[in-house]
This record gives sequence, C-alpha cells and structure tokens, in this order.
Amino acid sequence: MRPSLSISKLVVNAGFMIYSALCIIPMLVVLSISFSKEQSIFQGGYSILPRAFSLKAYEYILGGNTPILHAYLVTIAATIAGTVLHLIISSMFAYTLSRNEVKYRHIVSFLVVFCLLFNGGLVPWYILLSKYLHLKDTFFVLIFPYLVSSVNVLIMRNFFKGIPDEIIESARIDGSGEFNTFVKLVVPLSTPVLATIALFVGVFFWNDWFTAAILIENNKLYTLQFLLQSIMNNIAYLQGNSLVEDIAANLPDETARMATCVLAVGPIVIAYPYLQRYFVKGLTLGAVKS
Repeated sequence: MRPSLSISKLVVNAGFMIYSALCIIPMLVVLSISFSKEQSIFQGGYSILPRAFSLKAYEYILGGNTPILHAYLVTIAATIAGTVLHLIISSMFAYTLSRNEVKYRHIVSFLVVFCLLFNGGLVPWYILLSKYLHLKDTFFVLIFPYLVSSVNVLIMRNFFKGIPDEIIESARIDGSGEFNTFVKLVVPLSTPVLATIALFVGVFFWNDWFTAAILIENNKLYTLQFLLQSIMNNIAYLQGNSLVEDIAANLPDETARMATCVLAVGPIVIAYPYLQRYFVKGLTLGAVKS
C-alpha cells in the first residue's frame, strides 16, 4: 500500500510541476523578448534567455514624452477607488434584495436581470456620461460607470440568501440596527464572495482602456493600458509610413510589445502573492463560520 501511495503522490506532484512549468515558461519567454535586441528575435526566434541583451524597448517606452509613471498613478488610483466603491455599493444593494421583508424586491430584482440582458448601447451610454452627467475628461469617468454590476449583484444576493435568518434575527433581538448588522455580521460572513468579486473587479479596472479611449482627452488622465496601446499604435504607424522609413527601421516592434506586457502585468504579478494570502484566508474564514 505504501509504495503505491508514494507512486500516486509522485504522479500528482509531477503533474502539478508540469502544469506550473507550462504557466511559467510563457511568462519567461515574454520577459526574455522584452530584454532582447530586435534583430536577434528575427534571426534566432524566441528563447527563455535573451540571446542579445538590450534595454532599447524599455528606453523607448519609458523615455521621451511618454508619461508612464503618471499613467501608473492614475490606473492605481482608479483601480483602488473603483474596487472599494464597487464592493460597498453593490454589496449593500445585493443585501437589500436578499432580505424577505423588503418591499418590491422582486420588481427591483427583475430590473437588475433586465439590465443584465439588455442595455441602451454605446451611443446612449456616451451621451449620458458626457452631456448629462458632465463626466467626460474627468477622473470620475474612469470609476463611475462601473460602480454597480448586475452580475455581481446577483452573485452577492444569492450568497447573502445563504446566511441563516436566525443569525440576522439574533442580532436584531440584541438591538443591532440594519447597517450595523450588515457591517459587523454579514460582511465578515461574506468574505469569500467579497474577496472573489474584489479580485475580478480590480483586474477589470486595471485592464480598462476603452473608457479612456472614448471619454478622456486630457493626457494627464490617460490610464496605463490606453497609453501603452497608443505607444504600440504609434510604432505601427511609423513602420507603415514610407516618409519616416529610416526612423521606423530602428524602432523596437516585437520587443516593445513584450515590454508593454511586462509593464502592464508587473504590478499585478508583484501584488498578487500578498493579496492571495488574504484571499485564501477569507475563503477559509467564510467556510468555517457559515
């Protein structure tokens, strides 16, 4: 029994090691390309280690008039503020819909589902934000349109319904108000769903470039993703323009693409190991309490 058990563990561990390698190797290749010379990529192809080390791609992206650091600050601020406000507003909305004593909750729930299936389209959305709410070219336009998500509200509502009513009633008997019950009782019990949605929403805000593309004209409010995309579009334009052929020939193309990936993913990769500790802890705490 023991040898077979050891063999099974060995097979499982080997499988996880292979899977981990398949996930890590592409990231190493991207990192290697970003630190390689453009010509070495065309001559020798991709490799895990750079054949000819170069920082030209990063010098092009970070140098000149590209405000990368300022775009980082704008993206970080929008991600943190948007994630926190999204959790606060969506969770309170979902908790209200989960309580049986709330009147007209079924009608409001129907409206939430209706908004999930149908929307007014891009043009009405643009007109609402720019003409009526006057949010165009402001920092708040990066956050305001995404403070509530129908999907996340429904997910949290279903999770809140799973909390036993006896717990809520006992808090009310002890004299706790609705807001105090929600903050001190419901929120700690709902750590798993809140942590999961915070992760998804945070990644969405970090990767959002479309809002800045159509509603931001002030370059001081450019997000990181939109700025990096603009840099890549400029490289593609110069390479396709015969009038600046000499300049375009010296511009990094493939290496700059990979460098933009590293710059965009870098903060998330660095922060995720620290966030994962709280994420796993939240899952365990929620499982034990519920």
